[in-house]
This record gives sequence, C-alpha cells and structure tokens, in this order.
Amino acid sequence: MAFSVAVAGCTGYAGGEVLRYLLGRPDIEIGALTAGGSAGKKLGEFHPNLWPLADRVVQPSDPAILAGHDIVFMGLPHGTSGPIAAQLPAETLIIDLGPDHRLTSQGDWDKFYGGDYSPAWTYGLPELPGQREALANTKRIAVPGCYVTTVTLSLLPALTSGLIDGRDIVVAAASGSSGAGKAAKPNLLGAEMFGSMSAYGVGGTHRHVPEILQNLRSLGANNPTLSFTPVLAPMARGIMAVCTAPLLNPDETTATDAQAAYRAAYDQESFLNVCPDGVWPSSKWVLGSNGFAVQVTVDAQAGRLVAVGTLDNLAKGTASQAIQAMNIALGLDETTGLNNIGVAP
Repeated sequence: MAFSVAVAGCTGYAGGEVLRYLLGRPDIEIGALTAGGSAGKKLGEFHPNLWPLADRVVQPSDPAILAGHDIVFMGLPHGTSGPIAAQLPAETLIIDLGPDHRLTSQGDWDKFYGGDYSPAWTYGLPELPGQREALANTKRIAVPGCYVTTVTLSLLPALTSGLIDGRDIVVAAASGSSGAGKAAKPNLLGAEMFGSMSAYGVGGTHRHVPEILQNLRSLGANNPTLSFTPVLAPMARGIMAVCTAPLLNPDETTATDAQAAYRAAYDQESFLNVCPDGVWPSSKWVLGSNGFAVQVTVDAQAGRLVAVGTLDNLAKGTASQAIQAMNIALGLDETTGLNNIGVAP
C-alpha cells in the first residue's frame, strides 16, 4: 500500500528535506507540492538536488489542492498552517513542521509569536515518555523546534533519573544558518557569516524558550528556570547545545553516575547515541541523519551537570523527526526510511 503525500511549503529548507527522505520510500507517493509566492515555478529552481521532482510545478497552498492526500506536511511560516489545517479532512494525517500547534499555553503564544492562537496538537518528539503511544493514536502532529529537540534530549535522562530538578538551567547553543530559513537577510550573507559567530535572541527572548520549558515540565520539573542563548555559527546546518544545571546531590553524584543514567535512558533508542567515555560529540557526526549524540559529565567544583548534545537541525531537528513521527502514526516501524549515520566529513 502506498500513502499519498502533499508537502506545503515545499520550496523551503524543511519542505525540501522532507521530500529528500520521502523520495527514498517505495511506500510513499508524492502528490501536490505547494508554496506561497513560489507557486507557478518548478521545484528544481529551489531544490536542484531533488532530481526526480525537479520538473514538478509548485502549486498554491490551497486547502482544496492539499485535500485528498493521506498525509500533508506543512512547512509554513508561523500563523499560516493553522487556518489551512482547519479546512482539511479529519482523517488526513497532518504534520506541522512549524510552531503553530506546539504550545499548550495561549499566553506563551501571544508573548513570543502573536496573532491567532491554534490549539496544541500531539507533540512529535517520540522519545518523550509516553509519546509513542500518543503519536500512534493521532491524526495531528506538531513537530518540535530544532533547538527544543536538542536541549530536551540533552537533559531528559538527567531529569527522569533525578540528577537535576530543572532549576537554574543554562544553555548556550550554536546553530547553522539554515535554521533561519531561506529568506534573504543581511546577517546570513556569506561575507557576514564566514569566520564569525554571533549571538541573537539573548535574554530569554528566543521563541523556543517557552517550548523548552513546556518539555521540561512534562519531564517532571515543577518550576523550571532557563537561561537560553542561541548563537549563529558559520555552517549551513547542525546544532550543538551546551547545557548545565545544578545537581540535586552534588557531593554524591559522579561523572560515572551521570553517564550511567544517560546510557540507561538511551541504550534502547534507535537514534539517540551516548558517546563513549572521554569522547565529546561533533556536529558533523550526525549531519543528514536522524541521529542525536550526547555526552555528559559532572563539574564537581561548580556542583553542576554538563551535557553536550548535537543533531542536524534540518533532520532530527525537523524533517526526519517528522518522518519518524509519521511512521508511528501510520503503524509502521518508526525507523523506516531513517538511520542515525551521518555524512562526516
């Protein structure tokens, strides 16, 4: 049986990455490819690497065009997927790559995004406790933000094992420029980026902050606090997050204890990798894959846990994670069409 798939926002990085994964699937039939201002042009103008689809003409993101497919992926700007999704049939599996359906708090949406609030959908991070069961029984999936996935997976074992309680979490995370999308912006020009790093969204203003806190609470943190500083790195794709938090029992917790907790949490996961002792992850190890790599230790002098996690922001941070969630919702093996093998160097 083949599932018919439409991709709205197909000309963006996220939409193109979804198509790259879908093209390798004999059980997928790629249907309508839609976008906003790019409608009427050929997909090859935006994604020349997608050879089999290069001559396909991009259509408008009209609900009438998207309807009739088994699955619809939406890689649209915030505030645009909600109204379109509301006009699609209830039986259509809709997977939103954007933020419209991630936040459970309208107050957080109003503060960090603005515009009309759309109710939260089933959250598309399968490795969260109980989330696979939720995904297996839904037709509406909200894919997490890329920074959010990185930070959540970097801290999940520490929270669920009781090494930390979510207080005073400090995160500095570097991302490649593809995380900002394809829009032409002066700070994303090669001349501005090459040989340079720059912070942005400083002081708790980045839009992923409320979503990270939402996840920390779902993992048992009663009143988590987070200082999050994102950094633009001179690379096309990838994220690395350095996460620290005070240990609940600093005099009794060793690096060996922390590593054991992470291995116990992730050893049975297909895509989550704890690095060998003494090895710290590099972003290039997971590029182009659904893999996530993490290492953890204890800063005894500071009494803090230190976890460093990395993933590909366009893959496990967006598109391949969406495919993983799709597989679960369709009743397939979640690893179908995916792997955790990067393309380094």
